[in-house]
Amino acid sequence: MTEHVVIVGAGTGGTVLANDLADRLEPELDAGDVRVTLVNDDPDHVYKPVWLYVPFGQRELDDGRRPLDDLVDDAIDLRIDRVSDIDTEAQKLESMEGSDVIEYDYLVLATGSTLEPDQIPGLTEGGHNYYSESGATELRDELLEFTEGDLVLSVIGTSHMCPAAPLEFVFMADDWLRERGLREDVDITYTYPIQRLHGNPHIAEWARPIMEERDIQVETFFNAESIDPEAETITSMEGSELDYDLLVTIPPHGGVDLIEEAGLGDDGWVDVDRHTLEAKAAENVYALGDTADTGVPKAGSVAHYQAGVVGQRLASEIRGRPATATYDGKTLCFIETGMDAASFVEFDYEKPPSPVPPSEKLHWSKLAYNESYWLTARGLI
Repeated sequence: MTEHVVIVGAGTGGTVLANDLADRLEPELDAGDVRVTLVNDDPDHVYKPVWLYVPFGQRELDDGRRPLDDLVDDAIDLRIDRVSDIDTEAQKLESMEGSDVIEYDYLVLATGSTLEPDQIPGLTEGGHNYYSESGATELRDELLEFTEGDLVLSVIGTSHMCPAAPLEFVFMADDWLRERGLREDVDITYTYPIQRLHGNPHIAEWARPIMEERDIQVETFFNAESIDPEAETITSMEGSELDYDLLVTIPPHGGVDLIEEAGLGDDGWVDVDRHTLEAKAAENVYALGDTADTGVPKAGSVAHYQAGVVGQRLASEIRGRPATATYDGKTLCFIETGMDAASFVEFDYEKPPSPVPPSEKLHWSKLAYNESYWLTARGLI
């Protein structure tokens, strides 16, 4: 009997896992003993970190897209479709496009994060973001016209994709404006919803002196409640109000509804064992990347490392061996500190982050990684 592994979602985690299994289970795939299906609702794979650079004219949207056909191993059944229902007791999925049932023996959910700007009145009309393709291009146009006034970046809710990206944006905007001789005419304010300027206290402590040195104002414990696009003000739940001429936001994030509807976790995130990545509410179900509620950042490196763990565990289970691979919380991240300098941080469940001093070399290392990412997605590095 052929064992069927179904992966839902072809972001970093899903794509890396599919190619990992194509390599790891090559004998079983060739013999027809195993089948792997990757389901995604878009024929392209999108590398979202590129969007940070679009507003500054450093990248184009096409730099962050590749056809999945070019990235996924031919041994994988690639299906462009949308899953509409998950039945973990019957071990089957329902799809929207094909209007049929997909049965599985093992299911991996890599459905990622979604933006939910409608949670905040006025956000869609009054704010800009670089967490979507359309938002990044609109913000690029706004920045090109922006020569003076108040630039506010507001992080609205946590957790969100790329936790360092809000810091990166204000550091890059500061440098970008200085290069154009506009910084003296622009006040930059950064807001964060808790009583420090980043979710991780070690990174918050590292970033604060950089903010002070760059004259970037910080408003912590600022939970945006509403935005008035006509008055150009953003009001917090705590009662404070900020004026803006250009508002950049990190919108609220959520998962996908079918996760919660399937009873696998709240708000679209799968409740998992943070070491094995197995779903707690269902057998033969794994989750990885943003979808897995492990407490680690929603970052591409996390999805990459988790994909390797899930790949090893699935191969062991399919071959009737004990699954021993575990995820240790490993995360790494480059943090841009301007247009030509960056820091780097690596940490896990036990080891806290300690960002290294920024340098031009690390900036170019990040850009090089962005270019080599497509080899990572193919499972080549």
